[in-house]
Amino acid sequence: MSKTLVIAEKPSVAQDIVRALTPVAGKFDKHDEYFESEKYVVSSAVGHLVEIKAPEEYDVKRGKWSFAHLPVIPPHFDLNPIDKSKGRLNALVKLIKRKDVTDLVNACDAGREGELIFRLIVQYATPAKGGLNKSIRRLWLQSMTPQAIRDGFAQLRSDEQMLPLASAARCRSEADWLVGINGTRAMTAFNSRDGGFFLTTVGRVQTPTLSIVVEREEKIRKFVSRDYWEVRATFEAQAGPYDGKWFDTKWKKTEGDPEMRADRLWDVKTAEAIAKAVRNKTGTVTEESKPSSQASPLLYDLTSLQREANSRFGFSAKTTLSLAQALYEKHKVLTYPRTDSRALPEDYIPVVRQTMEMLADDESTRTYAPHAKKALADGYVKANKRIFDNAKVSDHFAIIPTLQAPKNLTEAEQKLYDMVVKRFLAVFYPAAEYLVTTRITTVKHEGSEYSFQTNGKVLVKPGWLAVYGKEVQEDDATLVPVSAGETVRNTDIKVNALKTRPPARYSEATLLSAMEGAGKLIDDDELREAMQEKGLGTPATRAAIIEGLILEKYMVREGRELIPTAKAFQLMTLLRGLGVEDLTKPELTGNWEYQLSQMERGRLSREAFMDEIARMTERIVQKAKEYDRDTIPGDYATLKTPCPTCGGVVKENYRRFTCTGKSGNEEGCGFSISKIPGGRSFELHEVEQFLSDRKIGPLEGFRSKAGWPFTAELKLAYDDELKNHKLEFDFGEDARKESESGEAVDFSGQQSLGACPKCHSHVYEHGTSYVCEKSVGPHATCDFKSGKIILQQPVAREEMSKLLETGKTSLLENFVSNKTRRKFKAFLAWDKKEGKVAFEFEPRAAKAPAKKAAAKKATAKP
Repeated sequence: MSKTLVIAEKPSVAQDIVRALTPVAGKFDKHDEYFESEKYVVSSAVGHLVEIKAPEEYDVKRGKWSFAHLPVIPPHFDLNPIDKSKGRLNALVKLIKRKDVTDLVNACDAGREGELIFRLIVQYATPAKGGLNKSIRRLWLQSMTPQAIRDGFAQLRSDEQMLPLASAARCRSEADWLVGINGTRAMTAFNSRDGGFFLTTVGRVQTPTLSIVVEREEKIRKFVSRDYWEVRATFEAQAGPYDGKWFDTKWKKTEGDPEMRADRLWDVKTAEAIAKAVRNKTGTVTEESKPSSQASPLLYDLTSLQREANSRFGFSAKTTLSLAQALYEKHKVLTYPRTDSRALPEDYIPVVRQTMEMLADDESTRTYAPHAKKALADGYVKANKRIFDNAKVSDHFAIIPTLQAPKNLTEAEQKLYDMVVKRFLAVFYPAAEYLVTTRITTVKHEGSEYSFQTNGKVLVKPGWLAVYGKEVQEDDATLVPVSAGETVRNTDIKVNALKTRPPARYSEATLLSAMEGAGKLIDDDELREAMQEKGLGTPATRAAIIEGLILEKYMVREGRELIPTAKAFQLMTLLRGLGVEDLTKPELTGNWEYQLSQMERGRLSREAFMDEIARMTERIVQKAKEYDRDTIPGDYATLKTPCPTCGGVVKENYRRFTCTGKSGNEEGCGFSISKIPGGRSFELHEVEQFLSDRKIGPLEGFRSKAGWPFTAELKLAYDDELKNHKLEFDFGEDARKESESGEAVDFSGQQSLGACPKCHSHVYEHGTSYVCEKSVGPHATCDFKSGKIILQQPVAREEMSKLLETGKTSLLENFVSNKTRRKFKAFLAWDKKEGKVAFEFEPRAAKAPAKKAAAKKATAKP
């Protein structure tokens, strides 16, 4: 009997399909990698199982970082299994090739990526000759209720219907490969052609994201603070005092100066004149109170969850995704987290009611029980387009709790689960209702009027805020009442001197928002509309993009701020100088999304799109290959520290810091050092320190010509032959001897500090580092190494021994940030996942609970 093989994207979906089909298809037998009934075989991938690669004849192994082998534009792409999921891939291939399997059903997620996952698996399983002699149909689901699944099987789409989407999916994947591989190799070749190795990665999503951060930092660096003044007054009414802030009643917002405000004064004399005119005078009060309402925020998608978890708890986007995945896969208490939807399918009302009942009844969720019971009793769960809307559901619906009650969650998992459950409950509750009061106090003096504004807001009905425990006003400061026509007297007035502030640096929360809303930065209407729902990257990839930029040393994480490095500025300067700025702009993604959407509608061919990508790739490589000027134009720095040889002015260009003579405009003494020694970019403060102290380090992040990372000190040595200073690496005496001899290092005279966390051999002192005995010498097999000084904090032998034995050091208090130059304290800990020594920070002290005060008329917010 012939059977139909159903391939889902995830094991949990395969199980849902089996449960839904059992009433109509009979009992399923469970096997290791699949379920089987008389009619169906149901199995799944675990996301992507294969990745595209260039065919062997086009895949450059040696010399891939040189222009000689660029561009790489293969006529087709072969496939490679992804190592960690080879077992699952082999199991699916066997099922696809079974003789009794005559039909395939693609049950992967309803979207472009789900289509690609299925198509690549089938391509990998299909023999080169003869092709696939099985029919293919598509299950398209936006809801995972049993009835929705059964309805989906009754309305399977044909393979022909899905071919445009499949073409768009393949094109996006192959175009990303072409631009990423060729762009990265071309920029690396350009930056390494004077010697050394300077890995310079670029990508369609990565580089525009970095550009957003760099542009913000450029604004911060160029920002010139301006002085301004505010006038604040205290008035005495019959019921008591209240504060107000002066504002210009005639001021109107214009397109000009963004720093202009109605309550800002730009010269102190005017501010003081207002204060003098109002001091001890009486004024009249007008007041307007309006009711206002605020609906609950929408349900979470992954990006909004990452954003809020970063703001509330300081979780990185990567950490939030990892926690959400654990809550979904391990604990099974949340629905699929990698979603960009904030709505639920229209047939999910019964599921929501069941979930509410679980929250109301289960003892482990008693924190939420009163709110769940009220939602059920008061009929809050009902059809509502704001929550239940198929048009707003893409591959997956919003993140909500499942019917499984939580057990044994970690503290971090509990925090994230709590966020999702409270948002789930709150979204069904009525809007919060406020009374918003605006009070204007007017003082007249010698024919002039001076107005002061006070704003107040009273919570009248908490609505959804009750879920968060905000049932009464939580502010002790209140706006005292005034009677109609009452006269008030000024009892105090102050002129506050302030300064305008630069825009804030991006945190992960704000960068995620910027990536999500990157389409708003595009001028072209069609491209902006194409990116309106997508942004840069997807919810599932944005965390990895941010982590990748940090890993490649384009950004550093300082507290909650993301700060671009010298390497990031250098990349932006290079791309602008070469005339390939489109790699830095979200318009590239917008253009792709527009064309891919046209392809999905059958209005653009796959060949036409890929031809355009090939031409773009060739142009990027050609621009880098043919650049013939001495340096890339850019906004370069003049150093404060003088030339170490002649005392002249040292200026930056694209590649070097060079002496330009005593005036800065003449021929210098010839002193010059690379900006990227050993493939690591100098930060400006580092080169200033280096020229001043004649040495710096040890610094991490250098790369050998073969691309291997290493740590070293740098020193400025005087060369008698050159009659000038030159930069040299200083690896310490022991390392130098080893390098000169090429022999293995003898540690027999030393006492081991402990076992290597990577290979369990012994760890010893060696030069400026603590190293595994198997990481040095001509036959090194391990790469464990940790500096004896990290960010100016000496790491004593005892502390390294403690780290090797227990996993982390004591709290060390004298680290100095490379960026802010501020001291900070942290533990050094072994990060198993990353395979390196990393910082671990003290947990933050819990905030004291806010005092609650009875609600009065309004909260004072002048």
